[in-house]
Amino acid sequence: MRFSTNLLALVLSAATLVSAGVLERREVTMLTRASARHPYGAAYFITNEPEENMIITAAIAQDGKLTLDRAVSTGGRGLHGVTANGNTGTDGLFSQGAIQASAKANLLATVNSGSNTVSLFSIDPRKPTNIKPLGDPVSSEGEFPSSLTFNADGSRLCVLNGGMINGVVCYSVDKTLGLVPVPNTLRYLGFNQTTPPFGPPGTVSQIAFSEDGHTLLASFKGNATVPGYLAAWDVQADGSLAAQHRVVPLAQGGMVAFSLTPIPQQNAFFIADPGVGYAVVDLSGKNRGSSVALAGQMATCWSAYSSATKTYFGIDVGGNTIREVQLDSNLKGTVVGTYAVPAGTSPIDSEVASIHGKDYLYVLGANATVVDVFALNGPGKAQQIASVSVSGPARSAGVPLHGSNLQGMATYVSTYW
Repeated sequence: MRFSTNLLALVLSAATLVSAGVLERREVTMLTRASARHPYGAAYFITNEPEENMIITAAIAQDGKLTLDRAVSTGGRGLHGVTANGNTGTDGLFSQGAIQASAKANLLATVNSGSNTVSLFSIDPRKPTNIKPLGDPVSSEGEFPSSLTFNADGSRLCVLNGGMINGVVCYSVDKTLGLVPVPNTLRYLGFNQTTPPFGPPGTVSQIAFSEDGHTLLASFKGNATVPGYLAAWDVQADGSLAAQHRVVPLAQGGMVAFSLTPIPQQNAFFIADPGVGYAVVDLSGKNRGSSVALAGQMATCWSAYSSATKTYFGIDVGGNTIREVQLDSNLKGTVVGTYAVPAGTSPIDSEVASIHGKDYLYVLGANATVVDVFALNGPGKAQQIASVSVSGPARSAGVPLHGSNLQGMATYVSTYW
């Protein structure tokens, strides 16, 4: 859908007024009687509830296991995308990266898709379950923000909007004011969508910086008539973005570009593709891109990377399965492990945390309202060590929560312990 400059200005002005009416409350609701005194880290995800979006924080122990700690209001509201079955089903944002942490800057950020805003928090490095609002929620300068990303040092944050007004915008991080828009970073994609968007096909999924920070990318899933691709903007020295994006296609056979997980030191990305399995997009010019079909996969949409095992984990929400993939020096992949979770779990967002050299994978089982924890004992040797209930403690504390709305997964590891 194309907009004239005047129409865009009017719509964005209205969107800003709507966003100004965000929730004033920034309440904290404890989910445990006694917080861990010295957690080794924390995991974070969001409730994405339409009345009030909240961040759930959970303490990571030395053995990698989780204990839910608190629910913190974001000052905004959530929203569920529309599917063929209505506003139902898990993965209400059709995305990966709805909440992100920067370990270097001790920051946490999340989208509020129903308020068209972004919220920023500081993380207490000694007790990372304790997060504090940093500035007020700011307008996403579009509709239905669904994914965001920090740059390498946490000084910049960019957000991806996926509703009727879709595109990207970036902010600088001010430790007093919070998020401050960076000039010349508001860039529109201009594809035809609604708010909330109709999907998952035909919607955006994730935003990410290239490893060198010179490119900002957004994944577009594609649909029956248009294959998925990555939109890429060059990042200028002053932080501004190129006026126009270029299209980075998937390799032949690729269908749906969902996740964007960087492949370290390769200038490439591992991409979950629910149409076939997974894809590799190579930005280095070495032509190592590929699209790989995974036998038996149903909807592999999310992915995560372990630096300890040097493997990638593709999360198949339809098959309730996690597949571990190892890439060689030419970025050709081999499945080295397959791990099932109970039927009806609907695993979605995931992230890895490294505790004293050992990695743990945290997977949000949205429909079952659990977080499944896997110890990564080596390539192909993942072992589930816990399944933590989210709904029980939330219900006891009076925190509204529905599996169809739960979204996101971010981790932070303290350097103090």
